[in-house]
Amino acid sequence: MLANCAAYQEGRKLADIKPDEIHEYVHRPECFVWVALVDPGPGELLVMQHEFDLHELAVEDARHGHQRPKIEEYGDSLFAVMHTVELKDGDLHVGEVDVFVGPNYVLTVRNRTSKGFAEVRARCEREPHLLKEGSAFVLYVLMDTVVDRYFPQLDALETELEAIEERMFANASGRTNVEELYGLKQKLMVLKHAIAPLLEATSKLFGGRVPGICSSTQEYFRDVYDHLVRLNQSIDSQRDMVVTAMSVNLALITTSENETTKRLAAYAALVAIPTMIAGIYGMNFKHMPELESVWGYPIALTVMVIIDVYLFWRFRRARWL
Repeated sequence: MLANCAAYQEGRKLADIKPDEIHEYVHRPECFVWVALVDPGPGELLVMQHEFDLHELAVEDARHGHQRPKIEEYGDSLFAVMHTVELKDGDLHVGEVDVFVGPNYVLTVRNRTSKGFAEVRARCEREPHLLKEGSAFVLYVLMDTVVDRYFPQLDALETELEAIEERMFANASGRTNVEELYGLKQKLMVLKHAIAPLLEATSKLFGGRVPGICSSTQEYFRDVYDHLVRLNQSIDSQRDMVVTAMSVNLALITTSENETTKRLAAYAALVAIPTMIAGIYGMNFKHMPELESVWGYPIALTVMVIIDVYLFWRFRRARWL
């Protein structure tokens, strides 16, 4: 589906145009055409390939989707793949944005992504002095927007980790905690797979040999790179915290089991002493001392109670009970 198609010149919008009018603008000096497609079919991509003379390998990647985040150079044009990550009902949903960038065009192909990029176009149009840089500035704003959308997802996962940690120390089910921590680790890996390859690819757009189309916007891409570095480091830190939380959770389970074992051992000792005394006097031997004593029974009960009270006091003092 065609979401938008417009022509820009000298940093300002000329007009919204139809796809069959692209060729009238794409060859004008200081002019570029910006087309946005959403979940396009093969026919729409073929039309754009013809209009912008796109490289067939890049078009094939965009048609099949599910590509690893990357930035590839084809002559004087670039093909960028970025993943969008959206948190819905506690699960991360991964979409894809493919961007074709040439000296006189920008083509964005959005797949499996519910949130659009209308604010990107509005931001560019509000800054005509920067939009004069051409299609490279549009690529920067698109990348900056995609990267900025990772931060709320990472914050949500951090909040989820804090909630799990609170439940851990509130004696919640150990198995449930482990399952939730493992699920959180998988979500962090989804973000990692979206950010780490893009971090490597973005480093090619500033410093050293950069594509000619990006030569005047290197400092902007360096800013995107810095954001990606922060995200990547935060993900690594959270993954370490998840692993630590798993270890702490297992330690808490072990400690809880030890406490239970100590309580059982203490109660067993309290029962064992009376059982031992009663067992001795329960033996049916004819010649046993105290069998004929009038005070034998109360004395035996008193000894049992005194010993159990003493043991109970010692166990409470040792915090076994």
